[in-house]
Amino acid sequence: MPYLVENLKIACATQRSISQLCRAIDINRQQFNRYINGQTRPSAHNMARIAKYFDLDAADFLIAPKLFRERLRKPALGLNESSELLKAFPGNLTALRRHVGYFQTYHRSPSWPGMVVCSCSRLVEQAGLVHVKSMERLRDPGNGIQQFSKYVGLAAFYRNRIFITERVVGPNSMLSQTILLPFDEHQRVYLRGTTMGVSWRKENLPYASRMIWRHVGAEPDLRELLSRCGPLPLSSRQLPPTVRSFLTDPSAEVYAVPAEY
Repeated sequence: MPYLVENLKIACATQRSISQLCRAIDINRQQFNRYINGQTRPSAHNMARIAKYFDLDAADFLIAPKLFRERLRKPALGLNESSELLKAFPGNLTALRRHVGYFQTYHRSPSWPGMVVCSCSRLVEQAGLVHVKSMERLRDPGNGIQQFSKYVGLAAFYRNRIFITERVVGPNSMLSQTILLPFDEHQRVYLRGTTMGVSWRKENLPYASRMIWRHVGAEPDLRELLSRCGPLPLSSRQLPPTVRSFLTDPSAEVYAVPAEY
């Protein structure tokens, strides 16, 4: 692979930093350094991840550097545009740090009429960004449904609002967006707001609904936290009064776009 190292360096030169590139691809920086220094070759899996980030095929990194630059030129424009979007994160990091920790989250979904979907999320600071990691466990024994989903994303803080963008981890990836409203400095338990996504039942219809996050600390019992996840009746005693009140308010209707639109 005579051109691999040179082409990797050419691709890296289009990025703000190698550290940012490694975070985006989720490859260890020291490991990536060995690639660009020619000390070791990327595995087929890692090579595919690197190529996908640059909107190229893995085989493109083996062609002559002059031709590689031509193939890289068009994707580079798109990458520059996407980096502008990434600059929005984390916004006011100092303000966002006040909300780092674990949360039990609650929202209404058209997939579960008359129910509240309870999940868990974590805001964690890593390398100057606040990452979001969420888990959702849905069980419907009557219909033989048992679903476990993981989400990853980023959070930003602007004008006393927390903006969260997440994607589902897995082959059927989708995006969701949540905006939360922190209250005064002395009330950090609940974050109220709205969420927008697509229902996993009912033909993946887009919908928007109220969402409320309840802070449960920096080191909760994770097994217990996960055990509380799932669809709950509005009358469930597991719902804190503040959550029930927020999600049963007459104005808390779930808005979904009909399939015929």
